Parts: sequence; C-alpha cells; structure tokens
Amino acid sequence: MQKCGKCNEHFSWSKIYESFWLNYKPIKCNECNTTHKITMPSTLIFVSFTILPMLTFGFFLSPFSNGLVTLGIATLIFIIGSLLAPFLVTYKES
Repeated sequence: MQKCGKCNEHFSWSKIYESFWLNYKPIKCNECNTTHKITMPSTLIFVSFTILPMLTFGFFLSPFSNGLVTLGIATLIFIIGSLLAPFLVTYKES
C-alpha cells in the first residue's frame, strides 16, 4: 500500500478506494496533513484493471448468448478489478 511521502504513514485501502470514486480526489495524510495526488500512470492502472477487462469480456470473449449473464459477469469483473486496484496505484506529494 501507498505511504505518505513525508511521514511514511500508510494510507488505508478504503481511503484510496474512496479517492477513485470521487474523481481521483487527492488524499490527505492523517498524521501530517500532506496532500497526495494520484499519478497519471496510476489512473491508467485503475482503468486497466476495471474498464478494459469488463469491456473486453463483454464485447469479445463472452461465451454466453444471454445478454444479462454477460452483463452480470462483466460487472463482476469490474468490481474485482476495482477492489484490487488500490494495491497497485501510487500517489505523489502535491
């Protein structure tokens, strides 16, 4: 998990996850109040783990003829990717 650049305090998984869904809102360290912004490669990581696998499965790899099943599995892929992304993204001090 990402740490603060100043005091090395770890950011919580939930704080990073919340940042994704609030339009990549900057994270403020609880210890030293330093603000950290997500890096551009990290936004691409988030998209690569959520949107791209979901769309790839939905449009190209789905073996199901039922659209609802395909949509359900694509949504599940999206959720799993979004839950894993906070472990891989990085934030920089701003």
